[in-house]
Amino acid sequence: MQDQLWFEPLVWTDYRLALLFAVLFPLILLIWAFVQKNETIQHLLTIYWRVSSLLAVTVYLMIAAVPLSFISGLMARVLIPIALWFWVDLNEEINDQSRTPLKLAFNSWRWAMTVYSALGALASLPFLQCAISQTALNTRFCRVWFDPPLLFKQYFHANTSVRFLGFLGVVGLLVYVACLSYFVLVKLSKQGRSATQQ
Repeated sequence: MQDQLWFEPLVWTDYRLALLFAVLFPLILLIWAFVQKNETIQHLLTIYWRVSSLLAVTVYLMIAAVPLSFISGLMARVLIPIALWFWVDLNEEINDQSRTPLKLAFNSWRWAMTVYSALGALASLPFLQCAISQTALNTRFCRVWFDPPLLFKQYFHANTSVRFLGFLGVVGLLVYVACLSYFVLVKLSKQGRSATQQ
């Protein structure tokens, strides 16, 4: 049995926190905003789900041990806080809303997600070598990041091949990059920082 690396428990903790902050809380908030008919928070959370889908893509890439997964994971942590704070019109509308439990919960989650993403991005920088060096990728230093996604595979894709899941991850990444490129090169110049401008 291999000796456990000192940061291995932190890797598992990171995945658990991601499940909590990136999936569970925003899902609850989206349902809550829908019930309360708060269209502004619904809109911002819809944008969040689009951007954070890169985290799901990263999990599938990591199941197949694709080196690019370390870059996509870092990019997700950078893009998520940008998506949460970029839109001037949505920020103003949220600030102008009366104080409600939903607004408090949403803003608390938004700040927590921002801090979590920023710390995660900084912590992932040393692991970028795993994306550019096959030698590094084959070490326990890098492969420890693949353990939680492989456990996810056991639970949800037990009878699916690793190569097929990796293929889905690559296709998802290509679609994501195409959509992001279209937004940056075409839509951003037209709508600026207004999420509601068509």
